[in-house]
Amino acid sequence: MITAAMKSPAVQTPVPLLDLKGQYAAIRDEIRAAIDAVCDSQRFIGGPEVVACEEAVAAYCGCKYAVGMSSGTDALLCSMMAMGIGPGDEVIVPSFTFFATAGCVSRLGAKPVFVDVDLDTCNTTADYIAKAITPRTKLIIPVHLFGQCADMDPIIALAKSRNIPVMEDAAQSIGATYKGRQACAMGDVGTLSFFPSKNLGAFGDAGMVCTNRSDLADRIRMFRDHGASPKYYHKWIGGNFRLDALQAAVVRIKLRYLSGWSKQRAENACRYAGLFAGSVVRPPVIGESNISIFNQYCIRVPKRDELRKHLDAHGIGNEVYYPVPLHLQECFASLGGKPGDCPNAEAAARDILAIPVFPELTIAQQECVAATILNFYKSGA
Repeated sequence: MITAAMKSPAVQTPVPLLDLKGQYAAIRDEIRAAIDAVCDSQRFIGGPEVVACEEAVAAYCGCKYAVGMSSGTDALLCSMMAMGIGPGDEVIVPSFTFFATAGCVSRLGAKPVFVDVDLDTCNTTADYIAKAITPRTKLIIPVHLFGQCADMDPIIALAKSRNIPVMEDAAQSIGATYKGRQACAMGDVGTLSFFPSKNLGAFGDAGMVCTNRSDLADRIRMFRDHGASPKYYHKWIGGNFRLDALQAAVVRIKLRYLSGWSKQRAENACRYAGLFAGSVVRPPVIGESNISIFNQYCIRVPKRDELRKHLDAHGIGNEVYYPVPLHLQECFASLGGKPGDCPNAEAAARDILAIPVFPELTIAQQECVAATILNFYKSGA
């Protein structure tokens, strides 16, 4: 759909990939009051604010338990520690995801086993996972990438048939649903990140682990606090993975607005689909059973790197998630990964590009983004 604005786009203020200032301005008074309350209490580690945040996130995700964490990475690491992952174990992870998913496996001395992803959704599937299972497989980690869930029913059925637990990496997908079920509520455990750029972002690093298993929740609470229960009595060697009360206060306030922000992102995504219709730009493909929260809006385009230079020159924010699949990363070279092992992940790495989709993005800004992209291809680039 080509609008007048797109035929001859007006000069626009540069459009950032993400702008959190508008979001903060709208809820500044609530946020500052919550921070002041924590400062007045002088309870910065644990305490009622953390418990209240955990309860709110658990309810939002449809889980019985939630355990606050110092980051999304630590949520992954602590959960794996609590599940006993260690040397000699294999953990199946998609090759196309953020580094932490596999990095935490290696930090525990286990082996990440990389699998390919669906060419359309960029999420891994049960078919790819099934081919990678061995007697040493101790955990399967499907990642709900870019704001939509993986096809979980076949994955969970496969895992149950082999008696292998499932960890949902939902760092980018709080609020996303699959067949009406929330991310984090389907596997044995689910992990969240509240990195500031996430749909639900803290004012620094923070994360959460969700589960419906009381045994896992209890172990994770112990492992996040040096494996101690009660204090100074250490059953296991854990770590310091605690969620700060200040971050918990910020997350709890922002959680009240999350559904509205996700709805605005979905509306922006729908508008982009119309703007790009009939062009060489391929919008994100959302699975039939999914409702996406569009943590990122990732298009697939020819001449991606040339387009990036064009967007940079016109002040349009953009980013590549992710330029190198994990099986080809230098730090994992000892695992023997080579080009062609995960062709869909490699294809995504070559042509995927994230463009602005944040809730406060205006229609004029969106039209400017789309016009700048389409004009690049019209020019014969």
